[in-house]
Amino acid sequence: MLPIPDNLIIQFDKALRTVFAQAHSRRPYPDAGLAEAELNEAEKRHAAGLMRVNHSGEVCAQALYQGQALTARDPEVQRALQEASDEETEHLAWCERRLEALGSHKSVLNPLWYAGSFTLGALAGALGDKWNLGFLAETERQVEGHLNGHLDTLPAQDAKSRAVVEQMKADEIKHAETAVAHGGVPLPLPVKLAMQATSKILTHTAYRI
Repeated sequence: MLPIPDNLIIQFDKALRTVFAQAHSRRPYPDAGLAEAELNEAEKRHAAGLMRVNHSGEVCAQALYQGQALTARDPEVQRALQEASDEETEHLAWCERRLEALGSHKSVLNPLWYAGSFTLGALAGALGDKWNLGFLAETERQVEGHLNGHLDTLPAQDAKSRAVVEQMKADEIKHAETAVAHGGVPLPLPVKLAMQATSKILTHTAYRI
């Protein structure tokens, strides 16, 4: 195990990379080969708003995983969290490229989202691995619900954004299943409701800013 100062330096570096550096994808981009759709200004703004929400959600996911991995006790749990984190980094890259193509930008509040999510992740990890993984599973289920909502409202002709969201959804389902398979337990209802309320704040804010 690394000394605390070294761990803090590593976590700070990861935070800077997540929030400010350009992300990269090892897998092919889900929208590769699909034609850019003809969108009017309102459709383009809406698609960009949803992709900005998705990007901020992935920033939060990165922070959660890093915070959880920092305080997780079981090396196997740490590995599972790191694998999920790697895929979430790819999601960042996909969302960034869609935002650029739509002529828009990332949320200016991403540093705030990261800091808050990292703290929550570290607290979840400190409660024990079964609760840590339960928190991960519930997070991914709620993200899946948001992505389903986005697929309902994205412009029908925007095949590129839809392809990105569909692949993100498939990955989030897998992450939730992995968390449960490693021993994650259901969270108490008040915790789930608090997570939903926090998610709504991010969604409404990141869509605009």
